[in-house]
Amino acid sequence: MPKVLIADTLSAHAAAVFHKRGIDVDFETGLSPEKLVERIGDYDGLAVRSATKVTKEVLEAGRKLKVVGRGGIGVDNIDVAAATARGVVVMNTPHGNSITTAEHAIAMIFALARRIPAADRSTQSGKWEKSRFMGVELTNKTLGVIGCGNIGAIVAERALGLRMRVVAYDPFLSSDRAADLGIEKVEFDTLLNRADFITLHVPMTDQTRGMIDAAALARCRDGVYIVNCARGGLVDEADLKAALESGHVAGAALDVFTVEPARENPLFGMEQVVATPHVGASTTEAQEKVALQVAEQMSDYLLTGAISNAVNMPSLSAEEAAHLKPYMRLAELLGSFAGQLTRSGLKSVEIDYEGQVAELNNRPLTQAALTGLLRPMLDSVNMVNAPIIARERDIDVAATAHERDCDFQTLIRLTVTTESGPRSVAGTLFGGDRPRLVSIKGIEIEAELGPNMLYITNEDKPGLVGSLGTILGDAGINIATFHLGRAVAGGEAIALIEVDGEVPAAVLEKVRALPSIKQVAALRF
Repeated sequence: MPKVLIADTLSAHAAAVFHKRGIDVDFETGLSPEKLVERIGDYDGLAVRSATKVTKEVLEAGRKLKVVGRGGIGVDNIDVAAATARGVVVMNTPHGNSITTAEHAIAMIFALARRIPAADRSTQSGKWEKSRFMGVELTNKTLGVIGCGNIGAIVAERALGLRMRVVAYDPFLSSDRAADLGIEKVEFDTLLNRADFITLHVPMTDQTRGMIDAAALARCRDGVYIVNCARGGLVDEADLKAALESGHVAGAALDVFTVEPARENPLFGMEQVVATPHVGASTTEAQEKVALQVAEQMSDYLLTGAISNAVNMPSLSAEEAAHLKPYMRLAELLGSFAGQLTRSGLKSVEIDYEGQVAELNNRPLTQAALTGLLRPMLDSVNMVNAPIIARERDIDVAATAHERDCDFQTLIRLTVTTESGPRSVAGTLFGGDRPRLVSIKGIEIEAELGPNMLYITNEDKPGLVGSLGTILGDAGINIATFHLGRAVAGGEAIALIEVDGEVPAAVLEKVRALPSIKQVAALRF
């Protein structure tokens, strides 16, 4: 009989689920790190919330441990890399808190619109400052939703019920999905220019960190309200404070902060700011949902091997995983390459396998490609949940293994179709295990991908290479490799450049200003 330790406070119904499924369960909260290391060796599963730290030491001591279940979406308290190395599945419950978090965002919007917290403090102190707390109506105001996944879509739905107009920015939101929701899909700058209220519902990634900064706030309309119930660090707190002090931003409501617990913060003490201590998911109903979900998921895995909402690796035999590893790496790189260049809604993904790879188990390769494609904007994507996320976002996925001969022993071609049209990238394995690009948008090019790459499309005109080298050289950026390709002489050309370090935004702008440049992007692998 499998045995599970519940180490954090979960609903009693979680233990009941385990018992009903025939799993022995112990419930002990508040264990010290040393005590948890001492106890974990007796258990097949560990269920936690956010308080218990599942460290490398805990995982190494868990000689029988097969699964760690997190009641909630965040797994910052779990060493996922160490768990993966030891073959321990890490699961979370990404949807159990969705309604609760969305409702908290709506509550924050109301609190800002009617200045409820400040009015409450004033009234309870014995004052009667009726004229001081003039509010605004939400009806006919425009709500800008940044990130229209599960939570963002619920917020949009609730806002429409309040007779607000809703615009949304999400590169992975299709026009059809937006139409189904009854909202308007717009670009980031358009949202900033039009929204009376802006609410964030995106994960923390390199692309979203500090996305609401001084530059973004300057593009907002005067009197805008900012709401963040997603992740601390999406909003630059110092820039927000300056915008509040100037009056350009009328108010801000924050449930999350760059540093938590947020016992001190530059925004604290400002009357225009509503602050709550990361309680977006804190309702009785949400806690019940995540407890039941984590117990069901862990039970399924321990009893049948079924995996739901895993955040690390899917189940593969050791032999198959070792054989597929270089192919999976190639597929993920191709996906990442396409994903980092995607600027409009994804409609479909087509993956073609030719040569030796066509004879292998392509499902994990397709999952790896989807993971790379979606991860630039969605940090919680992994090989298990990538297909589910694609389905949720109405992205059609097709994978085909071709028996026909090709110019390479192995070839994987990934074609993404967005609202701007199709774009393809193809790669092979060089030397048996080294990924190499061989085609971009149908243009032949041979390049290995390094950690930092500069991708450029341009008109094939003389002088570009020299001008580009001068700009990078003046900025102290060393070029490691330089790869060129073109369709026809004088037509569209591509440059893929490996550089020793990240390329600053100011340098990218200088490159973008060159006469023949069409597109410039800094890529990371």
